[in-house]
Amino acid sequence: MAKKKTAKADTEQPAATEDKIEAKANASSTQPEVSIGMVGHVDHGKTTLVQALSGKWTDTHSESLKRGITIKLGYADIDIYRIPGKEGPEQWTLKPEIEGKPTEHVRKVSLVDAPGHESLMATMLSGANIMDGALLLVAANEECPQPQTREHMHALTIMGITNVIVVQNKIDLVSVDQAKKNQAQIREFLKASPFADAPIIPVAAKHSLNIDLLIEAFQKFIPTPQRDATKEPIMFVARSFDVNKPGTTPKKMVGGVLGGAIKQGVFKVGMEVEIMPGYEVEERNQKVWKPLTTKIMSIMAGGKSVDQARPGGSIGLMTGLDPSIIKSDKLVGAVIGLPGMTPPVLSTLTLEPHLLERVVGAKDSLVVDPIHKTEILMLNVNSAATVGVVSETGKGLVKIPLRRPVCATKGSRVTISRNVGKRWRLIGYGTIV
Repeated sequence: MAKKKTAKADTEQPAATEDKIEAKANASSTQPEVSIGMVGHVDHGKTTLVQALSGKWTDTHSESLKRGITIKLGYADIDIYRIPGKEGPEQWTLKPEIEGKPTEHVRKVSLVDAPGHESLMATMLSGANIMDGALLLVAANEECPQPQTREHMHALTIMGITNVIVVQNKIDLVSVDQAKKNQAQIREFLKASPFADAPIIPVAAKHSLNIDLLIEAFQKFIPTPQRDATKEPIMFVARSFDVNKPGTTPKKMVGGVLGGAIKQGVFKVGMEVEIMPGYEVEERNQKVWKPLTTKIMSIMAGGKSVDQARPGGSIGLMTGLDPSIIKSDKLVGAVIGLPGMTPPVLSTLTLEPHLLERVVGAKDSLVVDPIHKTEILMLNVNSAATVGVVSETGKGLVKIPLRRPVCATKGSRVTISRNVGKRWRLIGYGTIV
């Protein structure tokens, strides 16, 4: 299919400086340098765009395939290359060679496909904590904003994600005039947000149209963050699963796998690590949480086995843990670190809340009422999602005992959602004090 620019890319934003936007070429590097989230309203084409970029369909969960929506976080890695001698969007490619000539490897990027369905907002919020930047997808054939478009935009703001590219998808389904009208709606929607000057890239993910423009935007607007590999290693767990096939004999079984993103430091094969808050057991008729300790058996990064992993992109740790403890995302939200060096486990959160004026995601414009005693709230911190009942309010603080403890430090930002109309709706955030 011949490439045709259906709508002009709206990218009038000061470009980042060269030393910030371009990583040094390193063909031997296997670990992604940066994680980019794919967020937006349900069925606006996030998973299709991941496939156009990586060739991988990230919705492998059986219910995802049945319902046509993303249920869990999906991951895929891409390599970005530069074509020597070319300028502008045409210089960028996802191919290691063009017409038999090698291209220059620039960096590897990890894509995080987050669900857009309103009932899965907790999964999206958990994923936002491991993103360095985001693509906010908006379908050109629908009015903007849709409920979860607005909700995800607020979520990115609350989580402090500043590097955002708006992807105007499905331009193949509309005329040029309709695409321009939709782009004007997007710009009006963004006007009062921190993303007022975000670039808008028109694409048709189904046909891989304007992918070169999108790659150029990656390089301009989502730089690789400065990482500190000298700190004690900390990793947020976003997935946990058993890779053993049914019928595997005990002698051939391998330990469970923990997937997620390293916040700081370096993890190495053979390292003894602690997983907090651990696992739930019952002692003296009470449920308590005990830490898990294990050894890193191997590390997967960028689809390859590596001896060590640093911050940047998503990775997988093969452990020596019993797969039954890890399977089916049982340890999602946990934090991994050296024994005794993980953030404290908190069974109660004391928060300084900052509430939005309106409930986002709801069809009606509802005012956010103050948090009141005994109400149930959903809270997201790091990659964890938990629920708690407010026990105290006053003096600008709220105290919330948790049904499931979290591992977090003072000053961490916690998103707050309230049950409105039988759905969890984002109402603001709080800071742990």
